[in-house]
Amino acid sequence: MLDSFRKHNKIIMVLLFLLIIPSFVLFGVDRYQQGGQGEKVARVAGNDITRPEWDAQHRNEIDRIRQQSPNLDPALLDSEAARYATLERMVRDRVLSEAASKANMTVSEERLSRIFSEDAGLASFRTPEGKFDRERFMRATGRTPEQYEASFRAELAMQQVLLGISGTAFATSSQTAATLDAFYARREIQVARFNPDAMTSKVEVSDADLETYYKEHSNQFQVPEQASVEYLVLDLDSVKKNIAVSDADLRSYYDQNAARFGTKEERRASHILISAPASAPAAEREKARAKAQELLDQLKKNPSAFAELARKNSQDPGSAEKGGDLDFVTRGAMVKPFEDALFALKKGDISDIVQTEFGYHIIQLTDLKPAVIPPFAQVRDAIADEVRSQQATQEFAKQAEAFTDAVYQQADSLKPAADKLKLSIQKADNVSRVPAQGATGALANRNFLNGLFATDSLERKHNTEAIEIGPNQLASGRVVKYSTARTLPFPEVKDKVRSNLVAQRAATLAKTEGEAQLKAWQADGGAAKLSPPTTISRLDAQSQPQAVVEAALRADSTKLPQFVGVDLGPQGYAVVKVNKSVAREAPTPEVAKQEREQFAQAVASAETSAYFDLLKDRFKAEILVPRPADVVPAAVR
Repeated sequence: MLDSFRKHNKIIMVLLFLLIIPSFVLFGVDRYQQGGQGEKVARVAGNDITRPEWDAQHRNEIDRIRQQSPNLDPALLDSEAARYATLERMVRDRVLSEAASKANMTVSEERLSRIFSEDAGLASFRTPEGKFDRERFMRATGRTPEQYEASFRAELAMQQVLLGISGTAFATSSQTAATLDAFYARREIQVARFNPDAMTSKVEVSDADLETYYKEHSNQFQVPEQASVEYLVLDLDSVKKNIAVSDADLRSYYDQNAARFGTKEERRASHILISAPASAPAAEREKARAKAQELLDQLKKNPSAFAELARKNSQDPGSAEKGGDLDFVTRGAMVKPFEDALFALKKGDISDIVQTEFGYHIIQLTDLKPAVIPPFAQVRDAIADEVRSQQATQEFAKQAEAFTDAVYQQADSLKPAADKLKLSIQKADNVSRVPAQGATGALANRNFLNGLFATDSLERKHNTEAIEIGPNQLASGRVVKYSTARTLPFPEVKDKVRSNLVAQRAATLAKTEGEAQLKAWQADGGAAKLSPPTTISRLDAQSQPQAVVEAALRADSTKLPQFVGVDLGPQGYAVVKVNKSVAREAPTPEVAKQEREQFAQAVASAETSAYFDLLKDRFKAEILVPRPADVVPAAVR
């Protein structure tokens, strides 16, 4: 058969060509185009933002935040709210970039040079000779200096777009006073609450009522799709525990680094300082040296007088009153000339004159604690841990490649990868697409969960690809059992149906009774049964529901006292008697000024936000994916 294939291979190749190419043209290109369209998540001025761009930008932001706050919960960074906020910022930047381009806003070279020269962060990349270390900058930032400059220039141009609005916004005194008076308004109120709990005994429901409620509110009794999964995690710890280190290697490491595992030599010094800064005139420095020499001559005759001479003559305010005592120090704690002289002395010795940038010193070594190096056996475990950590960092890259290949090559099981890399297969039940509250590790990572719930993983029970879930952390998982979202059968949730229906009807009865009492008390206020008077404000609700506070503050101040009703939904109903307005205590001049400034900032923010909305309309900016329910619209920053 192979001979036949070789003999007629040209004919077979032509047939394959005729079969495959039309299929690709008819189906492949169309699928490709459909897939491309499906990846669009936002659009600004006719230019699309794709999902890969969004994902890449969000990964960059996660990496930046992790570097700044390594202990932050990963689930917060990978939530729907965080991802959507990243997309909103991308749209914002595109809109402002378009506006800056249309307005021909640029940043002068002079201004850019001045900003860069004053930037302390950039200064750290300059060599002692003043040259910019390009390679170190690229390693630290992941960008070339040219890319950084272009990005910074674009950011400054975008800032100019909004600065024309925020920089010119102002609030008049009358606007400020009216707004602050409303914000700080206070009212004296009395309240009567009609709680659903008090009405439950009056509620009667039949089985037919329960079934009707169940059918009309079936969404309340659904369980989401869930999966039982197993997964592997490869991280530095798992690599580290599988690294074997011989005693010979540990002993060699100990011999090379023994000083690091013990305590350094400490020396206790006293000194006499005759101050003579390097900037002082030569005559003044010579005079200081002569004074130091005079003191040294006295000490050679009477070394026991060191403390007394230091108290009387030393110009070091920190140690003079202590007889020159500097306490114990180790190498590196003092300037080099002082340190070299001190560590050359024997206990009780007095040095010659030592010159430093501070002046002239006479040093006495008063005590000494020799370095202590613990025996190998005492620090063996610490050395082993350190060596494994160093080797794990190097080994992780190799094992990451092996992990990636293993979970792909044998896609129907994680066991081969687990056996090869000595990893433990972890299991979890009731896993959903969204990280559960309190989830940690791989199950808190949205990308990993998306991989588990991908079509291939669900239908074929294949391993996911190796997914990065954190720095030096890879995970792969597979779905063992999957159940779709479903409505629980009525018998299983009958008690919950009853509880929900009773609560709903009790709230309705509470509202009905509250509304009846409101009418009665509006006709005859003397019959009202109310709580003692209390003064509330937006800043101090006095434990009242926010709806009660808002209703009281919105009551017409020209018609007080008056009764108002407040529907509290599942919490029942409230009747509020608004007795009177209570004047705000006059703020101090400092507080009043601060309030005016904060209000002016709020006005500037509102005007900037309105202008940004105008720009979004002008450049036809739109986000094409739905906003998560728990996301508050982002303000313009």
